Amino acid sequence: MINFSLQNHRPLREIVYEELKRQIMVGEIAPGTRMMEVDLADEMGVSRTPVREAIRKLEKEGLVTIEPRRGAYASDISAKDMVDVLEVRQDLEGMAAGLAAQKIAEGDILQLKDMTRRYKEAVEAGDIEEIIKQDEDFHKFIVGLSDNKTLIKMVSQVQELALRFRYIYYDDFSRFKNQPLEHQEIVEAIMSGDANSARRFAEVHISKLKDFVKSEEGKLSKHVRAIK
Repeated sequence: MINFSLQNHRPLREIVYEELKRQIMVGEIAPGTRMMEVDLADEMGVSRTPVREAIRKLEKEGLVTIEPRRGAYASDISAKDMVDVLEVRQDLEGMAAGLAAQKIAEGDILQLKDMTRRYKEAVEAGDIEEIIKQDEDFHKFIVGLSDNKTLIKMVSQVQELALRFRYIYYDDFSRFKNQPLEHQEIVEAIMSGDANSARRFAEVHISKLKDFVKSEEGKLSKHVRAIK
């Protein structure tokens, strides 16, 4: 049940929407799970109306699929879905890294180094939740350094789509163990002011993840089915 006492200044429909979205994103509501309005309303301690509104909004975002006479389900995730998102991320984040190399300030460099350190420590500790958090923070920070509002908005939407995938490919596979070095290569290129190298390293970083998803397509598909 949601603790409304901490959020009583916000519309109920927004609170319910954000909570359902969070559960889908982190896999608490697994792909293919039927989303029964009555059950969800009971669990959250609300009426069916804000749940119904939230489900319709999530459908527009592609996180929920509504089928006639069958109801609403958390949308499935396929390896192709992952690759599609990563293809877009590869170009956009490469551009962001190139711009960051041209605009980064001394204070940004110190913060970027600290983020790289925290990510490496999370990987060494094997803390999946912290790995995901630090990885997200790292990529968002570099995009922010681009100082391009349009690019930041576009990448934010794509990174949000990618969040669901992280809880799948980080759960069973060790791809993330190679990422601290890749992050360091991106950071060093940005700090040097070499926009071309920064863009190249950022694109290669995402490309390797894309290739990993393709190579593990069968295993990833089985894993998605297993968590349903």
